[in-house]
Amino acid sequence: MSLPFKSVSLSHRTAPLAIREMLALNEDESKGFYVKCKDLFGLNELLIVSTCNRTEFYYTSDRDISTDLIKAFLIEKGLTNTAEYLGYFKQMDETEDSLRHLFEVATGLQSKVVGDLQIPNQIKKAYQQAADLNMAGPYLHRLMHTIFYSNKRVAQETSFRDGAASVSYATVALAEELSQALPHPKVLILGLGEIGLDVCKNMEEKDFAEFTIMNRTIEKAEKIAAGKELFRVAPIADLWKEIAAADIIISSVRTDSPMITQAEIKKLQLLSFKYFIDLSVPRSIEDGIEKINGVLLYNIDTLKERADEALATRLASIPDVRTIIEESIVSFNDWSKEMEVSPTIHKLKNALEQIRKEEMNRHMKGLTKEETEKLEKITAGLVQKIIKQPIIHLKAACKRGDSDKMVDVLNDLFNLESFEEIES
Repeated sequence: MSLPFKSVSLSHRTAPLAIREMLALNEDESKGFYVKCKDLFGLNELLIVSTCNRTEFYYTSDRDISTDLIKAFLIEKGLTNTAEYLGYFKQMDETEDSLRHLFEVATGLQSKVVGDLQIPNQIKKAYQQAADLNMAGPYLHRLMHTIFYSNKRVAQETSFRDGAASVSYATVALAEELSQALPHPKVLILGLGEIGLDVCKNMEEKDFAEFTIMNRTIEKAEKIAAGKELFRVAPIADLWKEIAAADIIISSVRTDSPMITQAEIKKLQLLSFKYFIDLSVPRSIEDGIEKINGVLLYNIDTLKERADEALATRLASIPDVRTIIEESIVSFNDWSKEMEVSPTIHKLKNALEQIRKEEMNRHMKGLTKEETEKLEKITAGLVQKIIKQPIIHLKAACKRGDSDKMVDVLNDLFNLESFEEIES
């Protein structure tokens, strides 16, 4: 039997945004829940993944504790009426289902934006935290490195990572592209509605510019910027002062008429290029501002066209990504099955080594140092040749799923339990 690998998932596919926000875990909360799970359930291998779109738990256990784990998590978040929230979680108790789900999450197949470029880094951070807290054992270590290799293959062998497949990603990509010609680029993000928030989230791991965020309600901007050195907050009253200072202005403000007009821009007396990206519907930047020298305007239609093209490319690559995932799962399962017989292989090596040493001790008297070394080399080589075929057949039996009989035969044939452990 393979080590049971199970998972619990709350995501954009199972819960609305308000629930996902309520149940998201920050870094400190994740650390605390790792400790609680170890104490409550005796877990030794656990991976907690918490992003804006999902909160998930992956663990190894012979027991079915998924429901209890969800309840403990909800109580940890201060929600004692656990029955009200259980329906938002998807439980996967079969190893194959949990493995495939984690591979799909890590590669971006399960993301709100297909092929999400941030998710591989988020998974790496989650794994690093588990490792730091000694909650990643041999199974999880091997699994995560198999996933990282799969992601590398996806990037190198498919077009699944090409382009920016959402308007917010396309906006970030465009801003980064425009900033390359600027010595010290400054970006102003104006408006923190849904798309403005997405732009900020996608900017969080970027360092190509100085970022200023501005919103009619300054408290919302301060909340987004809290704990992030990347973002500076400015009050809406300083709108034109900040526009004058910025090289790239990204606007997603809800307004009935344009906030940024030709007349006001002309007052700035521009001495260098200024780029405007209007994500608002209706538009928040007056059409025609490009008539002013040094001003370039990109609107949501341009960005949506870019995103649609990238998305089409990614969707066409999904079959190739799934093929890589399936190959990776087969490879990982082969390793996992071999792990089941590794104790028997170890015992067999130990038994043969003890027999070898006993026979060596019987015949070493009167031998010179050179003869002893030669005998050591010859007998060690014989043991390696003797053990080679049993190991090959045992690993082959693992892949066929019938290793139990062979393990029993080897135990009986060599009486493996009778040999003492040899210290290395």
